[in-house]
Amino acid sequence: MNTPDYLDQAVNIDKLDEKILKLITQNARIPFLEVARECGVSGAAIHQRVQRLQNIGVVSGSEFIVTPQKLGYNTCAYMGIHLEKAKFHTQVVEALRAIPEVVECHFTTGQYAIFIKIQTKTNKHLKHIIDNYLQEIEGIARTETFMSLEMDFKRQVPIK
Repeated sequence: MNTPDYLDQAVNIDKLDEKILKLITQNARIPFLEVARECGVSGAAIHQRVQRLQNIGVVSGSEFIVTPQKLGYNTCAYMGIHLEKAKFHTQVVEALRAIPEVVECHFTTGQYAIFIKIQTKTNKHLKHIIDNYLQEIEGIARTETFMSLEMDFKRQVPIK
């Protein structure tokens, strides 16, 4: 399968694109007319620029971010996964995708083949997920779990 070019290399964006990106990544709900006023261009120009940024893969979609703790998900853990063999990667990832509490999954270099983030309501809930789901996945040789005590910050990549 061919990977789209925009996933392989950085694209060229100008100062106006950078300013637009800074504004819309700080507030995805900001009206284009407000972005236009801040940038000194028309609303139509902003709409065209954002559409172009989407088309070339610089930005995708918009989303509301759920605060897990507000929904009772108070335990955050990261898990390094060792595979029995590299060939199990695809089937393990598909099995992980079926577990809603697994919120991130990364194919990595180094000690682990896969690194995941798990968000659960309690430590007991986490243990249940590990015992009844993760340890049942064919192809996983062993795991190592790291508990997050607190997230200090999370951010987007810097816009020049």
